Amino acid sequence: MKIYPIETGNFKLDGGAMFGVVPKVLWQKTNPADKNNLIDLSMRCMLIEDGDRLILIDTGMGNKQSEKFFGYYYLFGDFTLDSSLAKLGFHRDDITDVFLTHLHFDHCGGSIQLNSTKTGFESAFKNAKFWSNENHWNWALDPNSREKASFLTENIQPIEESGQLNFVKLSQNSRLQNTALGFDVYLADGHTEKQMIPMLNYQGKKVVFMADLLPTTGHIPLPFVMGYDTRPLRTMDEKQQFLNKAADENFYLFLEHDSQTELCTVQHTEKGVRLKDTFKFNEIFE
Repeated sequence: MKIYPIETGNFKLDGGAMFGVVPKVLWQKTNPADKNNLIDLSMRCMLIEDGDRLILIDTGMGNKQSEKFFGYYYLFGDFTLDSSLAKLGFHRDDITDVFLTHLHFDHCGGSIQLNSTKTGFESAFKNAKFWSNENHWNWALDPNSREKASFLTENIQPIEESGQLNFVKLSQNSRLQNTALGFDVYLADGHTEKQMIPMLNYQGKKVVFMADLLPTTGHIPLPFVMGYDTRPLRTMDEKQQFLNKAADENFYLFLEHDSQTELCTVQHTEKGVRLKDTFKFNEIFE
């Protein structure tokens, strides 16, 4: 197995929305805001090369939305999914599996593209299976008013219409689930229903793709919860359980949204679990 970070682009969101009830005087220490109160975020995906499988975890925002839509998110930088794949000698047609942690637009938007005539939408990965889970899929098809702006029909419906959609089978009463893709997932319901957090055994270490359970290192303290989370108290409970285990077992946390840090570890302190070390991925893994 070989793992690669895949940068798909950077964007900005309101810092207050990203940290909920936490005062700016606290969160700006780790996530400084610009004059418009916006903080820098990444859309860092993960590519797993495992035998004859090439698995992409999340796909970023994509490029099919309108200029007005992208204007809300202040995209910046030169990263794209295609250029990041090309640097590694891959093409999107080489992808065999696209695993979606959840269906918010900044995690799945790159799964679907405009067709050649720009009259409709089509799969951006013609040779891949798409993986979600039935609970989350149904949740996204009938969104609550809080998440409706994040679950976009043009990102979701074409996946089903492509015939490439598959569901991870979930068992009852366990947060840790097996998949058919060579890794386990930790289920988290605080941000959205049945978000899947991939956990990989890699080069003798546990690497965890944190998605929106832990967007940035600034979100490690338990109360530092996004305003976007549908069940913030549950997020706190899930974070506490997970981060305690991560500190106990020295997990390497792969951060999807932290614009500065690809990988981090955490440790127990008198104040609870806190940041231990930060790394570039290739500083730890060959």
